[in-house]
Amino acid sequence: MATGDALPLEAIVLIDVAVVLLAGAAMARFVRRLHQPPVVAEIAVGLLLGPSLLGLLPGDLPARIFPDDARPLLGAISQVGLVLFMFLAGWELDLTRLRGRGRSVGAVAALAMTVPFALGAGAAALLYSSQGTDDVGRGTFVFYLATAFSITAFPVLARIIRDGGLSTTRVGTLAMACAAIGDVVAWCVLVLVVAVAGAGGTGEFFLVLALTVAYGLVMAFAVRPLLARVLLRQRARTGRSTLLVLIVSAVFVSSFVTSWIGIHAIFGAFAFGLVMPRRRVPELHHEVEAPIEKVSTLLLPVFFVVTGLSVDIGALGASGLLALALVVVTAVLGKFAGAALPARAAGLGWREATAFGALMNTRGLTELVILGIGRELGLISAQMFTMMVVMALLTTAMAGPLLRLLGMSGSPAATGPQRPESTAGAGPSVPVAAGGRGEDSDPLPGPRPR
Repeated sequence: MATGDALPLEAIVLIDVAVVLLAGAAMARFVRRLHQPPVVAEIAVGLLLGPSLLGLLPGDLPARIFPDDARPLLGAISQVGLVLFMFLAGWELDLTRLRGRGRSVGAVAALAMTVPFALGAGAAALLYSSQGTDDVGRGTFVFYLATAFSITAFPVLARIIRDGGLSTTRVGTLAMACAAIGDVVAWCVLVLVVAVAGAGGTGEFFLVLALTVAYGLVMAFAVRPLLARVLLRQRARTGRSTLLVLIVSAVFVSSFVTSWIGIHAIFGAFAFGLVMPRRRVPELHHEVEAPIEKVSTLLLPVFFVVTGLSVDIGALGASGLLALALVVVTAVLGKFAGAALPARAAGLGWREATAFGALMNTRGLTELVILGIGRELGLISAQMFTMMVVMALLTTAMAGPLLRLLGMSGSPAATGPQRPESTAGAGPSVPVAAGGRGEDSDPLPGPRPR
């Protein structure tokens, strides 16, 4: 039998994954009583198992439980879960639902994005001297952080709306539409930021940009219609496992292509989800989406722990805590000023407008994905990464209590029938704005909301 020092690396990784899953399950039971979405539990577990809490105990427990040699393998496992989740998130984001929503929705969505972007840019400019890195210019740093400040997590927002019985309300439908628009814009801006940061010069940047545009055109005008025809034939000719293998393989290939282009693998997965068919095809849910969602649900907690291992709240110090306060205040103020005030001007009452601001202030997994990209590319310092992760946790956790305080969170059953919990996903069960699938679209419940 192998001694403790001679344990194979694979065995250490396996026990690490077991620790992560068990800790996540225990925390999920706790936060469910607080009416919080699952992502709050998973972010919290990541922080608890890292240096922010477990690292305060003697013996350097995070390094002993998650040794440096094991972390690359844990990171690879987490990336598989992340790529699959981003594919499901793209599949859930039905852009056709944005048609005919009117100028008022477009104006509110634009302000809900641009106001926090502008305030975030101002905060980033103030923080650059202390939190910027030597290899990243001020403009790239500010542009990246402003994008991170303006994000709303579409999947976790949809879960909060569904669980709060807001699916058929003006607040719920407006929030879903605005979050969908904001997600699309934010990902496009992030592609630009990543291209700028990863390019070695002006010529390489334009090459990456041209390849990205070409990739998008191929996905929209070649892959999408081809995919619809292939899936129709495969459903009649092959079994469940073959169809699942084809889709997952295509997702990974798309992720590889975007990585090769010079952006990030998650963009390929997200884009492939966007071009997936959305007509009523029950087989696609049972044979493709449900198994992918289960795998993603198992692997994503590893992503949160890998993220948490890079977060050390205790290392912020007094100046770091002041900067953290600036980050949190900027994030909250930007979303409430950019969302609640325009919603009030669009005709919602103050209570509804405030609830709308609380919903748009949620960030969840989407924020952590963007922060992970920034950390990977060296766009932000370790301290800045820590502050933004804490901000993502706090702003996501704020939504539920604020909605209950405003009397806007009730029983989901009060507004109509909901999907069973076993198949519940990001989209509400009634035809609403983008992301909610109605009668003319595929009734896929979408990814597990985070």
